[in-house]
Amino acid sequence: MKLLAVFLLFFSLSTQAQERFKALDKEFQALAKKYGVQTKDLGIYATVGEGHDMQVLLDVNGNKVMIPASITKIATASAVLSQFPPGYKFKTQLLAEASAKNEVLKGHLYLKGGGDPSFVSENLWFLVNAFTRNKIKKIEGDIIVDDSLFDKVRYDMSRQKERVDRAYDAPVGAMSFNWNSVNIFVRPNGVGNGAEVFIDPENEYIRLNNKAKTVSGSGNGLLADRQEDNKFAGDVIHVGGSIGQGLKEVVVFKNITQPDLWAGYNLKAFLAQRGIQLTGSVKNGVTPEKAEVLAESESKAIEQVVADMNKFSNNYVAEMLTKNLGLAKKPKGASLSDGVKVINEHMQSLGVPEDQYRLESPSGLTRENKMSSFAMWKVLQHLRNDFRVQPEFLTSLPIAGVDGTLKKRMKNSSAERWVRAKTGFLTNVVSLAGYAGVEDGHVITFSFVYNGSTDETKIRAFFDNLLIYLVK
Repeated sequence: MKLLAVFLLFFSLSTQAQERFKALDKEFQALAKKYGVQTKDLGIYATVGEGHDMQVLLDVNGNKVMIPASITKIATASAVLSQFPPGYKFKTQLLAEASAKNEVLKGHLYLKGGGDPSFVSENLWFLVNAFTRNKIKKIEGDIIVDDSLFDKVRYDMSRQKERVDRAYDAPVGAMSFNWNSVNIFVRPNGVGNGAEVFIDPENEYIRLNNKAKTVSGSGNGLLADRQEDNKFAGDVIHVGGSIGQGLKEVVVFKNITQPDLWAGYNLKAFLAQRGIQLTGSVKNGVTPEKAEVLAESESKAIEQVVADMNKFSNNYVAEMLTKNLGLAKKPKGASLSDGVKVINEHMQSLGVPEDQYRLESPSGLTRENKMSSFAMWKVLQHLRNDFRVQPEFLTSLPIAGVDGTLKKRMKNSSAERWVRAKTGFLTNVVSLAGYAGVEDGHVITFSFVYNGSTDETKIRAFFDNLLIYLVK
């Protein structure tokens, strides 16, 4: 282990500073012993201060290349904020070739995706409301969903080989809606009767197969899964098992398989709610160049989308943002690999040593991603020093004891609300990287990575208690 620099509150090698440095070393060793952490399995790099006053607090295998897991999203966020400055918004549009006559649009309505990861029901409602001002009551044609901005590959290859239906594992597409997931609400309906099941949002894309029963008590024995239906364009939601009469409601989230058609059928349902009839069906295709914009919806600002990614380590958002980065390489049909190239080029521009990182997945799910703690520290230090993006990035990180993936960590300690950091986890991999504030105004930039076989809960406790000590 290599411990460098002086303690965080002292910037000269005074006797007092040396004593505090020894105390830090002693505390580090004690925590490592307490939680069964071997130094060889660690990669740690932490500094305090800025510019010429910056001092290294900890350097434990800082240049060792390791598996970073989801703290990879820090590099993704840095590249995104460099490419799309704060305030940038994605656009989703409704277009048509034909002109409306007598409240009838004799032709197709095109729903053109702009790669917005945050396009949800509120945005679609806004888009439909804007469309109603064209005074169209009937569409004699199809809804054509255009998601050609990205390629048709729906999942990063680093995700599990066999797809699952969990909402946080949703597929990606340039035209996506409601995180490409459906809400399933289940309520008891009297002991012995079938349970009540509500699909939200309700539309023709989802078919429901409800076999759930209501039983006595307050137990939750519900079973729910999603299956792609090859007989029609859509998915089938199967709900079975039981719900106790003592429960008020249970909600289950499932992803869908076809983002473009999912968005199109929801558009059809929202149009119907405003009394607009569609005579055709929902298909995918490409918007003609001569089509005119009839309505447009803007996303929330890019910094808020980055927060969606970082607060809960959302892989869907990470992949959507990376494909948007890929548009710099390919203006249509951008792939994930196109975007990953941009992230790697961004790393090079920051002066990160090329032998200390290799990124293949923007979300960090793969074990093929490699990065040293020093390399991650370089990215964090860049984000800290670039005032154009620093406030927005800092806001995107989970806050210790408050929210996101740090909501239950460091709670009721000296580090609560003083640490903002991105978490990471894979089998035998635990990571934590970000910033820790000290009451005197100094800020610690840190990157902690562990690759080994010690139980993850012990490693998290080791990291947390090390930060608790540093911010005292």
